Amino acid sequence: MDIYEEIVKLRQEGRRGALATIVNVRGSIPSFATAKMLVRDDGSILGTIGGGCVEAEVWQAAREVMESEQPRTLTFNLNQNPKYDAGLVCGGTLEIFLEPILPPAVLYIFGAGHVALNLSRIAGLAGFEITIVDDRENYASRERFPEAKAVIAQDFEQAMTAITPDESSSIVIVTRGHRDDMRILRWAVQTRARYVGMIGSKRKTITIFRELTREGIPEHRFERVHAPVGLDIGAVTPEEIAVAITAELIASRRRPERALPHMSWFHRQKLDAEEETSGVEVEEEKK
Repeated sequence: MDIYEEIVKLRQEGRRGALATIVNVRGSIPSFATAKMLVRDDGSILGTIGGGCVEAEVWQAAREVMESEQPRTLTFNLNQNPKYDAGLVCGGTLEIFLEPILPPAVLYIFGAGHVALNLSRIAGLAGFEITIVDDRENYASRERFPEAKAVIAQDFEQAMTAITPDESSSIVIVTRGHRDDMRILRWAVQTRARYVGMIGSKRKTITIFRELTREGIPEHRFERVHAPVGLDIGAVTPEEIAVAITAELIASRRRPERALPHMSWFHRQKLDAEEETSGVEVEEEKK
């Protein structure tokens, strides 16, 4: 089987992998420059870079590359380390480049108003695969969202039963009403999505957080929720808000370790909420 065809297949199936390529050779090695080995997320491999201990170490590093989603270069001095002398190597040095093979970054946008319209365009340009969900057919349409891979015009509850976000997915909630925001957030925090964002004021998000925790949803479920959504760049217009959200999506995707402080936002807001009057009711849905 061709390695490149298998890479395409993995991505289409929403799976992960890591591709190892020999990029530099000095001396004699048991393979050839540009030799490749694909490590799948189930641990199976396709191709070879020479076998032996080198391949075993590359396999282990490939697993780490899949997890971190960051490329890595490995250097092996075969003639200086006796553990590589197993009859499979001839002495020499080689460098192997490991790159993650990741499924498409899918972004589910709940809501099809002005913010969603601009977010779909900007996030699409940034490489996200867009799915729009709204219960209004005149808003959730191909005419408004030509760049989206999918446009779902049906009741939110019905749509949510048919969507199964994975660890590479993101969810942004920008509906027209607080009640819809809350029921979508209730579902979203129980999915495997890596990123969940909800638009709204600080008071609104505290109120919804309180309500959902009273329902019994564990607090740790909210650790990856970004609300108010988007990086704080002073955004005001729908276009600016879409830029702020896309920037945060990119940060979560490319530099998750830098996004972690914001992911615990709900926990920090809970402490702030204790200073406010208790028993705040969920706001009525916007008309």
